[in-house]
Amino acid sequence: MHRSLRYLRPTASRRLFSSSKCVRSDTLPKTVRQLLAEGLRDVQEDGSRPDETVVRGWVKSVRRQKKIAFAQVSDGTDLDARGLQVVFERPELAENLNIGTSVAIPGSLVKSPGSGQSLEFQARNVNIVGACDPEEYPIQKKSHTTEYLRENAHFRARTSDISRMLRLRHAAKRAFDDYYELNGFINVHAPIITLNDCEGGGDVFRVLPDSQKTLSTPEEVPNSGENSSSDFFGSPAYLTVSSQLHLEVFASALSRVYTLQPAFRAEGSQTNRHLSEFWMLEAEMAFMKDLDQVMDVAEASIRHTLQDSRLRDALYANLPRSSTEPLPVEKYLGNKWPRVTYTQAVEDIQSGLGPDSIQWGNSISAEQERWIARHYGHGLPVFVTDYPTSLKPFYMRRNSSPNDDPTRSTVACFDLLVPEIGELAGGSLREERLEQLQEAVVKHGLDPDQYKWYTELRRFGTTPHGGFGVGFERYISWVGGWENIRECIPAPRWKGRSIL
Repeated sequence: MHRSLRYLRPTASRRLFSSSKCVRSDTLPKTVRQLLAEGLRDVQEDGSRPDETVVRGWVKSVRRQKKIAFAQVSDGTDLDARGLQVVFERPELAENLNIGTSVAIPGSLVKSPGSGQSLEFQARNVNIVGACDPEEYPIQKKSHTTEYLRENAHFRARTSDISRMLRLRHAAKRAFDDYYELNGFINVHAPIITLNDCEGGGDVFRVLPDSQKTLSTPEEVPNSGENSSSDFFGSPAYLTVSSQLHLEVFASALSRVYTLQPAFRAEGSQTNRHLSEFWMLEAEMAFMKDLDQVMDVAEASIRHTLQDSRLRDALYANLPRSSTEPLPVEKYLGNKWPRVTYTQAVEDIQSGLGPDSIQWGNSISAEQERWIARHYGHGLPVFVTDYPTSLKPFYMRRNSSPNDDPTRSTVACFDLLVPEIGELAGGSLREERLEQLQEAVVKHGLDPDQYKWYTELRRFGTTPHGGFGVGFERYISWVGGWENIRECIPAPRWKGRSIL
């Protein structure tokens, strides 16, 4: 059986909400994946399927012989990107086929006598929809370097590796959606343009119109300041670095919310785990008193995706068809993921990497994060909790200082570290106490007036609450095995480079 069809239907599970019945549209032509699924069920015992159909897609390869010709045709829906083997008993039909040519081929599905596939497609004719010059087409059957594919980014989705990444992103999103729906979360859409820097780090992109004609004047904006003429919205606006502050607004009304949407950070990092435009999956929950509760949800949601049939189907597509080895993600599904405080982690880093490698109050480096993941997790993800107040944003709830020592002040937060990648997710309890939050805003050098709407949430019906965010590209890199997250997003952007 085709490995890509192993998990065509996810296991049914009881949902908290009623859902509409899914109906496949009769107006859409069947995809290669649908044809293969139906063919495995409907091909008759003698190997034939009486009704004729049409395969649509792009030619991945062509083999011509004297009396017969073969072509691999894929439309991108088959999970291993191999497509369907098309057999031309009249080899002249394949004369004008080249890699990259788009085709519509009438014919019939039959059982394949050859190895490597259960079904093949016997072509009756061929219609070339879009020709492709093999001398000029940038994507050939040979392997290409990542840099070459970045230079030809408008074609790289046609490669097996990048199309696999896109399908994995789709499957991961569906799996996260399933978890949150089953657990009573509401999906919301937070603003992309904001008036606040959520993290307070200053690495933001400012939003300005291209034309000066559209800028506001002081007369057009009541009670506007003297600088309003330079800002379209009457005050400085930025691309969001996180949806978290706005999710707190929605959680104060809907209890449990989540979103998956883009975020932007204007930093100069050129590492294999940094992008200027990236996607964040973020969740926020009201009535959460304990950091362990937040970590439980983060762990459960990620574990849920690793067991999702569609995601595992996409991962199986990267293994040889004859492989009986378990998926690499299986090792993350065993024991509960370890949890260690920042203070304990620093002491162990000093013991393991030297007393001068880190001091309490220092940031944990990427190398040290990977060391922690290996040392504590032994291959499992690890939660590191209760970081120093000075290392984290203003909105995190402050813990009681040990022995009332202000130099050892910490916040109720966590980073989730995974082997090879480092930080995958981060979260915290949010400071729900008004006075403490107002004090934190000032201590972090932020403008209290700019965050007035945020602090006012604590004045009217506040609750203990918390949440977290998962870097989506880092997640894809981790489960899919890519070393560089620039290959885990359709169009990567980083300082000095904007693809597509």
